[in-house]
Amino acid sequence: MSTFQNHLPLTKASQAQGEESGKQFLPPSSKQHVGEASLQATFLGLAALNKAYPEVLAPGNAACLTPTSPWPYSLPWPWHALSQPSPPGAKEPMALLVEALRSPGLRALEARTAVELLDIFSGLEADGKELVEAIAAGSPGSPLPRRAAELQEALEQGPRGLALRLWPKLQVVVTLDAGGQAEAMAALGALWCQGLAFFSPAYAASGGVMGLNLWPEQPGGLYLLLPCAPLIELLPAKEGGQEEADTTVLLAEAQNGKEYELVLTDHTSLTRCRMGDVVRVVGVYNQCPVVRFISRLGQTLSVRGEDIGENMFSEALGRAVGQWPGAKLLDHGCVESSILGSSGGSAPHYEVFVALRGLRNLSEENRDKLDHCLQEASPCYKSLRFRGSVGPARVHLVGPGAFRELRAALAACPSSPFPPEMPRVLRHRALAQLLQRKVLS
Repeated sequence: MSTFQNHLPLTKASQAQGEESGKQFLPPSSKQHVGEASLQATFLGLAALNKAYPEVLAPGNAACLTPTSPWPYSLPWPWHALSQPSPPGAKEPMALLVEALRSPGLRALEARTAVELLDIFSGLEADGKELVEAIAAGSPGSPLPRRAAELQEALEQGPRGLALRLWPKLQVVVTLDAGGQAEAMAALGALWCQGLAFFSPAYAASGGVMGLNLWPEQPGGLYLLLPCAPLIELLPAKEGGQEEADTTVLLAEAQNGKEYELVLTDHTSLTRCRMGDVVRVVGVYNQCPVVRFISRLGQTLSVRGEDIGENMFSEALGRAVGQWPGAKLLDHGCVESSILGSSGGSAPHYEVFVALRGLRNLSEENRDKLDHCLQEASPCYKSLRFRGSVGPARVHLVGPGAFRELRAALAACPSSPFPPEMPRVLRHRALAQLLQRKVLS
């Protein structure tokens, strides 16, 4: 193994969105092995889902609300209802939603990612009246006035627990887990999908399927790393003031409780590429590590070398929003002030855009709470703020649909990791300006 490592040095996969070229250098991947991993994840995921929720796999008991399925590999019948995506452009999410709303007996809802499902439920609230009228009138299909009345009654009771009111037999929501999805999962679980289980058949990263989920009943997303092509190595994550490790370990050598960055070796080019995805080992299954994905190194904020990681920032933002009366965080995006050129002679800082429910205006007191939480989370950031080297984080409330437009812009960019990954730190000025134009407060 040492000979292999010496002859093939580590390289980094850039997660940044290039300001000028827009290029993103992703790790090379073999289509053959990506397909094998996707097929394996789909078969094992279906088996796990069938064990936990046997009735879900029956034909007609599931509906996919996005044109692309969350299952990594498309399968023919008998799993057609679960896994076969519509041809690209054949149906829009709202048309798929109408089809699902016509079927009261659904037991599973699917969407490619949680953020896309969040957009669908947000759209349902905004366009619910039109959708109900379409179902009552039979557009499309035969008129269903009784079902339309049931839907109208469910919508009038608000977002909390809406999915179970629309589909009383619903058991599980299936989405594909990836970076930047946790926020949407939390919002869905607290509001629209309250009381439902969530299941992701796999964890997807820039290199493809990274981990398999064999435990639908376990919350929080536990994934099994497999010792097959493409080869996965683990690079010990940097802790505190330690120097960055340069030697990887194999899956069988992973230590429980430790955090590692994933390193992927492509079969075709034999390139050992650091993925930037950090995992924590939480157990072992058949000598392979079971992990929970923690953060993405490419989603770090740093205007003076302070390095506020994705996980640290999300936790600080969550604590701040928790102090805003009645507010529920739906989405957020961050920009370093240099991207927008917003410093204006002042110290560099973070521009933070948030989508909220339950709060229509942000007071200066509420805005300041994020900066205080960041100082509590990072001594380095606190020191820089005390010296005036870094300015206070500026928080902006954006209007409904702002992040849906951002995701549409991301999806249209070939170099974007979305879908399935949702970037939380924006490096493109045009993307940041898109959110800036949607600011309400």
